[in-house]
Amino acid sequence: MSYAIVGFGKIGQALAHAFARRNIDVTVASRRPPEALAQQARAIGPTVVAKSLREALEADTIILAVPFGEHSEVAKALPSWKGKTVVDAMNALVPPEELDGLVSSAFVAKAFTGAKFVKGFNHLIAAALATDPIVEGGHRVVFLSSDDEDATVPVASLARQLGFAPVKLGRLNEGGALVHARGRIWGPLIFQDLFKKEQ
Repeated sequence: MSYAIVGFGKIGQALAHAFARRNIDVTVASRRPPEALAQQARAIGPTVVAKSLREALEADTIILAVPFGEHSEVAKALPSWKGKTVVDAMNALVPPEELDGLVSSAFVAKAFTGAKFVKGFNHLIAAALATDPIVEGGHRVVFLSSDDEDATVPVASLARQLGFAPVKLGRLNEGGALVHARGRIWGPLIFQDLFKKEQ
C-alpha cells in the first residue's frame, strides 16, 4: 500500500510527522513544486519525500489536506479515481448553502468519481495530530466515516499503524456529521482530543 499527502500546510506536515515517526513511506505534494517542499520534508524524516502532484496521485491512498476550496483542482488532476482511496482531512469553512445541503465530505466526494472516500484525521488541531498518539498506554482517537463500509477498513488499518485508535462513526450524513465543520457550525466531536486505552 502506498500513501500520499496532498497539501503541505499545518495539517499535511502534522500527518507527515505521524508517518515519519513510524518509518512509513509517504509522498507529499502541494501546488508548489516539489523542490520547494523538499527541505521541509527531509527535516521531518527520511521516509517523507516531496514529489509533484501527478506523482503523488499514483499512490493507492491519498490524504487531502489542502484548503477546502482547492479540492476540486486536485480532483481534476486524474480522469478517474477508480481504485484509489481518498481520505478527506479537510474542514469546510464555507457557508452550508454552498454545499448543496450536504455534509462537506459528501460534497467533496462528488468530485472524486470512482474513489473509495473516507472522512478522517480532520477533527484534531495540527499540534495534536503531530505529536506521538500513544500516551500512558492509551492511543489518540481518530474518527472515520464513509458511505462505503469497505473503504474504512484500510484507513483504519493505516490509523492503527500510525499509532492512533480509529473509531468508525458510520455514514457521512449520520455519525460522520459529528466531525464536520460547515461555516460556523462545528460538529461536536471536532477538537475533542480523546484517548482509547488498550484492552
